[in-house]
Amino acid sequence: MDHEAEYNNRARVPGHPAVMARWKAEAEAYRAVNPPPVLAYGPGAREIMDLFPACDGGACVMFIHGGYWQALDGGWFSWVARALNSHGVGVAIPTYDLCPAVWVADIIGQVRAACDALTAETGGAPVVSGHSAGGQLAACLLSDGRARSAVAISGVFDLEPLIPTSLNAALRLDAVEARAASPIHWPVPQGAVLDCVVGGDESPEFLRQSRDMAEVWGAAGARTRFETLPGLNHFTGLDPLFDGNSALVRRLVELAKA
Repeated sequence: MDHEAEYNNRARVPGHPAVMARWKAEAEAYRAVNPPPVLAYGPGAREIMDLFPACDGGACVMFIHGGYWQALDGGWFSWVARALNSHGVGVAIPTYDLCPAVWVADIIGQVRAACDALTAETGGAPVVSGHSAGGQLAACLLSDGRARSAVAISGVFDLEPLIPTSLNAALRLDAVEARAASPIHWPVPQGAVLDCVVGGDESPEFLRQSRDMAEVWGAAGARTRFETLPGLNHFTGLDPLFDGNSALVRRLVELAKA
């Protein structure tokens, strides 16, 4: 198998710059009219979390950005809050440090700290969602018992296939570290709710990752769903979050208000 072709999504989707430019523009537009309070969850410059609005104890979703643990920040995804806010759901979007300055294990620790800070702020554990690397991080929080439920979008739940790819130049994973950071091998809380959603036009490996995660965790006692989004790739797979009436937004609202 050509793992590089399967996992290098920027190379796989030549049109990704236009999609990402839309993310940035929409995020800046939403922030301009809804400047978020910022919650520091640690001492570092990137250990911050934007709150839309203040997540004051009501329904709340914590959205974790992707970028293969080595790119982007939460500010790129402020637009995710628009549709959920329209349903009365608060949204928290953390930023975290990036590889190679830190290790994937360090990032897991940071999102744990972010989730703990959010729970302390709101008085209740959030629903967590995340894209790509954020999907892996969301599943980690669910395994920890820090989240009530999780919706992972295009998640990477088994990191070992990344070792032979160019992506690992920054991640610096070996077999032991990759397995330790792979939530497909983590404890499964009984009755935990995990949705694994993936673009229908993604690589066979990304489809397998979500399908396998749903099957493994479902067999171990979680309540899992596997869903493909027809016609969408790794980047356009987030498009449903722009639409307040999409099935994906409605699912997050349902979980947040449960």
